[in-house]
Amino acid sequence: MDELDIPRDWWEDFEAARRRPLATRIRYSFIHTYKPVLDDARFRAWDTMEEYRQWCEENLPDWLGYGRV
Repeated sequence: MDELDIPRDWWEDFEAARRRPLATRIRYSFIHTYKPVLDDARFRAWDTMEEYRQWCEENLPDWLGYGRV
């Protein structure tokens, strides 16, 4: 794929992003997504990995991907 294969509006968006200062590009690159239950407490700790895994299975929605396979 070369430059000619890229749609013009994509290329313009890329060029605009490239001109932004690095700090702005880094700030824009991180998107905070609220994670139910995980984000509801400031701190949690477990004595064992098994306790942590059990807590994840019992408390977190499956779509977060913390369950066992």
